[in-house]
Amino acid sequence: MVSWKGRRQSSNVEDRRGMKSGGKALGGGMTIILLIAVFIFSGGDLGQVFRVAQQLPQQGGQQNAAPAENPSPAEEEMRDFVATILADTEDVWNEIFRGTDVSYREPTLVIFRDGVSSACGFNSSAVGPFYCPGDEKVYIDLGFFDQLERQLNAPGDFAQAYVIAHEVGHHVQNLLGITEMVQRERGRLSEAEYNLLQVRLELQADFFAGVWAHHAERMKNLLEPGDIEEGLNAAAMIGDDTLQKRARGYVVEESFTHGSAEQRARWFRKGLETGDINQGDTFKAKKL
Repeated sequence: MVSWKGRRQSSNVEDRRGMKSGGKALGGGMTIILLIAVFIFSGGDLGQVFRVAQQLPQQGGQQNAAPAENPSPAEEEMRDFVATILADTEDVWNEIFRGTDVSYREPTLVIFRDGVSSACGFNSSAVGPFYCPGDEKVYIDLGFFDQLERQLNAPGDFAQAYVIAHEVGHHVQNLLGITEMVQRERGRLSEAEYNLLQVRLELQADFFAGVWAHHAERMKNLLEPGDIEEGLNAAAMIGDDTLQKRARGYVVEESFTHGSAEQRARWFRKGLETGDINQGDTFKAKKL
């Protein structure tokens, strides 16, 4: 990406990296081991991992913002990067929503370490970045970006920006009532049917991430050669089939909750090329 330093940083960032909370909860190491076991024995079902993580014992006490103690220069630079990309998403989505009858409420982005409590329950860092519609906040452990590069083979600052834009895409879905529509179907559908609905939700968030990139490039000339490839690669590297092959060596398509590598990259590209939110109705699309 064109240098992000010097651009506006969002004030909607809540730093909980230095937070300590009491109460009984699984230790961070035990939590990660448990979630890895769930991932393996569920056939690489990320949705099942997320559901189990939400049911783990919650940390006691109130979680208040507490900046990290003695953060490294690299950590602080990553924190500034995240705040800058969040500001870019605010600029884009505020402009897009001005053309609708819905007002854009800017989400808060929470930075944490190891685990965090939200309106959606307690989650370990092992589940990766997530959006909680209950409090309209995006949650990210900055260590995920190192994992994205080293373990998932998706390096680059635009790959990191894609992750943030995808989670903000879930916020857009929440504001438009799409998230609630999907959640209402949970008790009416079989697990396989609901998984497919979840895939459609995730692919639309990928599409919205592409829409953001389209307009951010138009407004701020952010992209450099290779950036689009970084974003497409990141989308592919966190596809359900890619993750399942890495975990178990084979794929169980019925357990997909986020979409295949090809699907995720294709919907991201469609958003990037069109920039039109009206072309991303994954729920009516015949081909995912």
